[in-house]
Amino acid sequence: MISNLKNIFKVADLRNKVLFTLLMIALYRLGAHLPTPGIDVAALKQLKSSADTGGILAFLKLFSGGALTNFAIFALGIMPYITASIIMQILGVVIPKLEEWQNQGAVGQRKITQWTRYVTIGIAVLQSTGLAYLFHNGGGGLRGGNQTGIDLVPNFDVGHVLLIVLTLTTGTALLMWMGELITQRGIGNGMSIIIFASVVSILPGMLGQIKANGGITALILVLIGYGLILVAIVFVEQGQRRIPVQFAKRVVGRRMYGGQSTYIPLKVNQSGVIPIIFASSVLYLPQLLSFVLPADGWGKSLQDWISSNLVTPNAPIHMIVFGLLIIGFAYFYTAITFDPVKQADQLRKQGGFIPGIRPGPQTERYLAKVLSRITLPGALFIAAVALIPSYILTTYLPGTTVQFTGISILISVGVALETMKQIDSQLMQRNYEGFLK
Repeated sequence: MISNLKNIFKVADLRNKVLFTLLMIALYRLGAHLPTPGIDVAALKQLKSSADTGGILAFLKLFSGGALTNFAIFALGIMPYITASIIMQILGVVIPKLEEWQNQGAVGQRKITQWTRYVTIGIAVLQSTGLAYLFHNGGGGLRGGNQTGIDLVPNFDVGHVLLIVLTLTTGTALLMWMGELITQRGIGNGMSIIIFASVVSILPGMLGQIKANGGITALILVLIGYGLILVAIVFVEQGQRRIPVQFAKRVVGRRMYGGQSTYIPLKVNQSGVIPIIFASSVLYLPQLLSFVLPADGWGKSLQDWISSNLVTPNAPIHMIVFGLLIIGFAYFYTAITFDPVKQADQLRKQGGFIPGIRPGPQTERYLAKVLSRITLPGALFIAAVALIPSYILTTYLPGTTVQFTGISILISVGVALETMKQIDSQLMQRNYEGFLK
């Protein structure tokens, strides 16, 4: 392992990419601790303690790396860009112009990327305005429970609100630019690296909560459990169903083309961690909406029911609804990212076919059938990763905020694997031994 690490720094180009990526991560973590102008810094401590009680604030804290509870310039994190990317992917299915851009190759991708940036800025403006209003009024809709009393924006006037909105939106734009720089000049996917840094940065705090609530024995048992989950995630993430493809021979002039065999790799977990993010957002939407209801009477009863059944990780209704949402979104997102009709048409145009399957409609049906079968175990697996650790820790270590531990491990392992694959490929090109065997 040490010799492999030395190999990275022997290659000048790879060394510069790794150091540049580390520099961008350091700048991101610095920006995650610089508070936004116009914020009451003394009230931030109470806000941080509120994030430990769960709720939507704990979920947003995960993807901002704690920047939201610091109300830092990077408080929105990379979530506006992720939301914009998902919106553009969904709209690409229903808007012909976007579908046309998707089929134009690099030129169309640049247009989609540019519009994704515009949508990101629009979402950042809306979210920053909403955060300024919510935290001025106590942030009850984001915190774990019907809590009030924190006013992070004591001078709530047009000037201060515009300053906060401008700062948070600029921070999101800067973070988006940093992510694109990492992709171009660094190693790995820039947006994924930023999410990875956000998730990993709060894991020590989670482990500290476990030790404080259960002692060193509980911490060791949890670490062993994390290790087993990590091995399972690596096994499933690397799992593929390889569909063989044969290309017919073609004679062009005096040369013969084709005749070779290849395969279509279909991952078991084709959708990654996106279904968990979608399901978590939908599940916490009723909690957010419940805080606009009356504070007594039927409104209070509905708030208590939602907090006890939809938000509590070990509640049966929460586990059933959350699990079904994850499975449903896994099929939904897989259908968006892999279209059997387009894949079959592309194979037909290239002169390829699946042995024993006729080109055209039969190939479409075969690919859809295989994709549907392998999506189910992948969806069940990520649902188990999201639910089981939270259920066990919430049941046996009450007071520990670890609702998103499964998501944390899944994101961390996925990004680490993809980054190590890129480093390995560059080492192998220069006749060095890689990390992955």
